[in-house]
Amino acid sequence: MNGSLCLHSGAKIVEPEALRGVITPEPTATWTPVAHHALVESVRGALIFSGAQIAKEEHALYKGGDRYFGLIHLEGQRDNPDGGNTIIGVRNSHDKTFPAGLSLGNRVFVCDNLSFSGDVTVARKHTRFISRDLDRLIYSAVGKLAAMKIKQDARFAAYKGRELSDMEAHDLLVRAMLARVIGGEAVPHVVKEWREPQHEEFKPRNVWSLFNGFTEVLKGINPTAAVKRTMTLHGLLDAHCQLAV
Repeated sequence: MNGSLCLHSGAKIVEPEALRGVITPEPTATWTPVAHHALVESVRGALIFSGAQIAKEEHALYKGGDRYFGLIHLEGQRDNPDGGNTIIGVRNSHDKTFPAGLSLGNRVFVCDNLSFSGDVTVARKHTRFISRDLDRLIYSAVGKLAAMKIKQDARFAAYKGRELSDMEAHDLLVRAMLARVIGGEAVPHVVKEWREPQHEEFKPRNVWSLFNGFTEVLKGINPTAAVKRTMTLHGLLDAHCQLAV
């Protein structure tokens, strides 16, 4: 699961052009709403300015257009296909439910039940100077993309370079269970992925192969939980590789 747009409370997928049809409420003395399309265009503009290439977009509206949720998928790195694709999560509200927000990462979750998570998350309340501040926050967040790629490249290189014996793999599996990355019922599935990997690239006996054994299992759980558990898993494996990232 690289990125998830979870719609289970009534939100509907729409084309980007539909966002322009949503009427933005008039501001008050203490509240200044932002047009959904304006927020998306600002994010899109910052990404293009940074040199990123957009692969696809997903947009959804809820409550008659009062709430917006979206994902922008960036093209993967051709020189590092293992690094995953970066996902940008975007959300906005016209009913004062939540602030305008942006979330970046290889694992981003945006849901119409208000869940919003990623490696880098910024938000700005709809107060008087939001138009002035939001662009700065967006460009600041997008500016972290390069650092995120360097961090992820270093992490995956370390995973591939750290060989694992079966005993070490089993020890890490137990530690992951104790850290609640997986439940006891998932242990046999991770063990099977470790012993009999589905893909040729995960046959080397290293941390990278074990990591992908875990992520194969985590694909089948609730996306919100998967994000949190993957972060915990990274902490466990990073420590085993003596990696400071």
